[in-house]
Amino acid sequence: MNTQYTITELAREFDVTLDVTPRAIRFYEDQSLLSPSREGSSGLRRVYSGRDRTRLKFTLRGKPLGFTLSEIRELLDVYESPIDTVPQLHAFLATVARHREVLERQLDDLNATLEDLAQYEAQARAAGR
Repeated sequence: MNTQYTITELAREFDVTLDVTPRAIRFYEDQSLLSPSREGSSGLRRVYSGRDRTRLKFTLRGKPLGFTLSEIRELLDVYESPIDTVPQLHAFLATVARHREVLERQLDDLNATLEDLAQYEAQARAAGR
């Protein structure tokens, strides 16, 4: 079955839990994450396929995990490529590993900052006695 969606229908479906607006969907289209067909006499009416809906859902799931839009696009493109699944899996794992490294560095930085703040707080409390 070839299901089609308008931009309003997609926004309504994903707005409930993820605060998605038609403007956000158009932005994802501009970022080459979605590629709706055009209908109507002027060709301005966007029609999204089940593929676009799936790509939007994946994009919305990847954002809270900290993936950039370019990483999400790369993963989507690899996933949809006609090659076998081993290279796809390796590409996915490489992207996840890079992302994990960034998050671990950020966590180390946050922990160091929290330690500094604790020391400053202790010094200020001692000085105030």
